[in-house]
Amino acid sequence: MKQFFLASLLGTSIALCTSAMAGDVDLKTLEAAAKAEGAVNSVGMPDDWANWKGTWADLNKLYGLKHIDTDMSSAQEVAKFDAEKDNASADIGDVGAAFGPIAVAKGVTQPYKPTTWDQIPEWAKDKDGNWALAYTGTIAFIINKKLLHGSEAPTKWSDLKTGKYKVSIGDVSTAAQAANGVLAAALANGGDEKNIQPALLMFADIAKQGRLSLANPTIATMEKGEVEVGVVWDFNGLSYRDKMVKPDDYIVLIPSDGSVISGYTTIINKYAKHPNAAKLTREFIFSDAGQTNLARGNARPIRAEHLKLPAEVQAKLLPNEQYKTVTPIKDAAAWEKTSKALPQKWQEEVIINMQ
Repeated sequence: MKQFFLASLLGTSIALCTSAMAGDVDLKTLEAAAKAEGAVNSVGMPDDWANWKGTWADLNKLYGLKHIDTDMSSAQEVAKFDAEKDNASADIGDVGAAFGPIAVAKGVTQPYKPTTWDQIPEWAKDKDGNWALAYTGTIAFIINKKLLHGSEAPTKWSDLKTGKYKVSIGDVSTAAQAANGVLAAALANGGDEKNIQPALLMFADIAKQGRLSLANPTIATMEKGEVEVGVVWDFNGLSYRDKMVKPDDYIVLIPSDGSVISGYTTIINKYAKHPNAAKLTREFIFSDAGQTNLARGNARPIRAEHLKLPAEVQAKLLPNEQYKTVTPIKDAAAWEKTSKALPQKWQEEVIINMQ
């Protein structure tokens, strides 16, 4: 929040602020401008999420950037950028994929394409560089092997229909994880962003069997034995498993009959007081070192197929082959509309069937 541009870099900094694209900017110049600013302030990028702690430590060590974060939701981040405008207290934020386009529509972002831009899938980035997913979340199962009541561990959505265990998906009215779990089940059963009926029918059947649990899959509920099979983001499942007293009791996997992949993107504040530090931060996040940092936090890097991760880091992630049948959201507008209607449909078509 504090340092002004050095006089010798003022002209360069202003130019970078308005048009910094890695393809046509000298990174040495960007680094110098960022060092002159001396700090980068973030929102929604706390130390304990996706190992942002490692990224902030590296940026400080390499470029002397001081850092503070204020944790908040994706919607709050976009609202903050919009409300503060020229009085910006934050330079960069990390938001769910759906909020990248929302931030652009609000006019609160500025573009920057990192030098690894071509290795980011087309579905995972804005063509103008306003946002790009740095890491992904794919809906997975976390399974307590000790609480399957004689059933085999499920490896696909269709297995959930006949198991003896309870299925926990969480609150679809408040949790993006739960809502995306419904979409993933719909995709695996022939539905799409406009048609989640196949998933509603599946969960309604599970509810009729008395096997739908309202427990939100978290470390706390898992430790209490309240989650037998949970529907979670892969990075949450891996993190939860690693923190259990007996991690070997748990399996985390991507359902083989299909799932949905989404993720999180940085957005650089249009009004950032440290715009070059923010752009250098994005540049680092998409570098091999930055992507490895994310993987250390159980987050699957967007450039995973282009990285050679250290063996101990790769071991923290699921194998690449488990992601062969995952599908990104193809119709974001349709999904936004469907997800808004989901809580009422869930209540009327699924919860009503609970025994």
